[in-house]
Amino acid sequence: MPSAGPIREAGPGVLYSYAHPVQPNRNATRPAPRKTRARAATMDSPAEVMLVNLVALGGLMFLLWLLSVALGDASIVDPFWGVGFVVVAWITNQLVGIESPRAMIITLLTTFWGLRLTLYLLWRNWGQGEDYRYRAMRARHGDRFTFISLFTVFGLQGVILWFVALPIQMGQTVRGDTSPTFLDGMGIALWGLGFFFETVGDFQLARFKADPANEGRVLKTGLWAYTRHPNYFGDCCVAWGIYLLAASAGAWWTIVSPLLMTFLLLKVSGVAMLERTIGERRPEYAEYVRTTNAFLPWPPGR
Repeated sequence: MPSAGPIREAGPGVLYSYAHPVQPNRNATRPAPRKTRARAATMDSPAEVMLVNLVALGGLMFLLWLLSVALGDASIVDPFWGVGFVVVAWITNQLVGIESPRAMIITLLTTFWGLRLTLYLLWRNWGQGEDYRYRAMRARHGDRFTFISLFTVFGLQGVILWFVALPIQMGQTVRGDTSPTFLDGMGIALWGLGFFFETVGDFQLARFKADPANEGRVLKTGLWAYTRHPNYFGDCCVAWGIYLLAASAGAWWTIVSPLLMTFLLLKVSGVAMLERTIGERRPEYAEYVRTTNAFLPWPPGR
């Protein structure tokens, strides 16, 4: 910046006045215009992005399987569920190279949710040994379980994760309108509701189980007074919130992903699996079922 005043030194022994500037040499080489920041390489094909993510998840699941063999514990696959979505979100973000607000919001919301879930599961399961589901599979298959688990546990979960993450991938890849829409707002709000239910529900349950006096009892307060599974309800809302963001970008067809997630939570690995045996372990649960909704929050009955 020139200093204040009418006269500035232009060179050794040369002075000029701002009132009579020296005419610039129009033939002089002009500096190159500053380029906007660009990524080294981008992918435009949704199929390419999906394939790269599938290969990446396959490699990570294989490494995780090798670790499970060394530890003799297949349940280490469970904490990877959350961080797996984070990996997909950031791989897609780097591959696509679109720096739209919506793409970054999808990536960040996925990161917050996935890291919280993984850290919580690691803390909850630390030192607990292999989960009873995998112990039952190990007993059923015997020595073959080591090899079978590569496909039925790690491979299957990797494929399901990749499929459920389609809105995360396509919400950043589809080159639709990048301006904010009503669906974007609804998606963020629904994600926030789900994150609240999942986080607070997990916290309330952990605090309840930490008290030895609650051994064999049923948590009926807090969010658990309105739904028997606030964490699963929250997980479902998060999936649908991300989908609304993807639909706003034009990837409406990825609705198959939250539909699958909802089905799994309700009928396969979530509510149905947990309630199959919990009544035998907690006598109070039958009354709890009578008065409290299984999934959607609702004021308790009498």
